[in-house]
Amino acid sequence: MVYQMDVKIAFLYGTIEEEVYVCQPPGFEDPDYPDKVNKVVKALYGLHQAPRAWYETLANYLLENGFQRGKIDQTLFIKRQKGDILLVQIYVDDIIFGSINKDLCKAFEKLMKDKFQMSSMGEFTFFLGLQVKQKKDGIFISQYEYVAKILRKFGLTDEKSASTHIDTEKPLLKDPNGKDVDVHTYRSMIGSLMYLTSSRPDIIFAVLHVLVFK
Repeated sequence: MVYQMDVKIAFLYGTIEEEVYVCQPPGFEDPDYPDKVNKVVKALYGLHQAPRAWYETLANYLLENGFQRGKIDQTLFIKRQKGDILLVQIYVDDIIFGSINKDLCKAFEKLMKDKFQMSSMGEFTFFLGLQVKQKKDGIFISQYEYVAKILRKFGLTDEKSASTHIDTEKPLLKDPNGKDVDVHTYRSMIGSLMYLTSSRPDIIFAVLHVLVFK
């Protein structure tokens, strides 16, 4: 089973190494030194260093507690215990974790709550535009809500779908009598479709075909 957790005020846990100074916040000025600035020790939201500082704080905590960092994906952490494996995937302040051994999942949840303020979100059902259904015979993903969102974004909710596949032999040509479209809108459409290919590899050829006109 795969579960999901969320870290509250994640960036505030990080400690930055660079020298960063901020003005004294209104209402908290030092009357003896009103023109002085404060040196930042802990990360703050809005700082460029904040995401990295949070990642390093979390990564070090996991490594200290027996996890190994993925060699290719640096946001993947793995823990092996008596033949069982616990996988933990980090995306900023969202954490996805799973194992066949439910005790490992419970232990990880406790480990995180001992250090950080956490929100347990139960079974993994939605993440970055992906809908997830966990069943006995497997884990199934779809992007139905994401598709509906991009259709609304580009005003295509009333258009009819076509089941005809793209012609693989006939090249696409620019229509000399066609109406010009905004290049930024077109590129945004292509970007949305590129992300959709993560769960719909069947549209990759068509998307790459129209990509040449961006």
